[in-house]
Amino acid sequence: MGRILERVAKWLAYFGGTILAAVAGVTVASIIGRFFDAIQGDVLKGLIDLGPIKGDFELVEMGCAVAVFAFLPYTQFKRGHVTVDLFIERLPDRAKAFLAFVGDFMLAVAAYIILWRLWLGFGEKFPYGSDAMRGFFGMGYKPFFAETSYELELPVWIPYALSLIGAFFFFVVAVYTAWRSLNWVLKGREEHV
Repeated sequence: MGRILERVAKWLAYFGGTILAAVAGVTVASIIGRFFDAIQGDVLKGLIDLGPIKGDFELVEMGCAVAVFAFLPYTQFKRGHVTVDLFIERLPDRAKAFLAFVGDFMLAVAAYIILWRLWLGFGEKFPYGSDAMRGFFGMGYKPFFAETSYELELPVWIPYALSLIGAFFFFVVAVYTAWRSLNWVLKGREEHV
């Protein structure tokens, strides 16, 4: 099970990296467009129509949110979250393993809360589905209109849905790592991942 989760988490991280690289490309292209828009004179105004990318800030905002949620499962699997080891390093192995279990368990609870709240947010933005289906899945009432971004008018539910995929796997990996940590407590020491 651990190998499958690691593989899925790694591919989600690759997906997040690709999204982040695309966001960086949009940002660079928009900055270059702004530069040429500022320096072109009246002579070039009609010949070259360079300028910033329309809605660049919306694309960056949505892309970064999706990328962050795509990175979370692999970070949790590899225990890459920030820790303070100053005090813990002096403890015996069993105490270190127990504290790691407590941390992993608390992170699994936090991952569940993040997933739950993101699901409710998705339900507020997703304009489809019958009332019965939405009630069954706990999505709440259907919005009166599909919310879109301001400039590009992209449906807001799409980045929510993509972020939900990462949040779901973050929760699954967090539960797995809590179980893995519990096994390390029973063994009396942590193992490398």
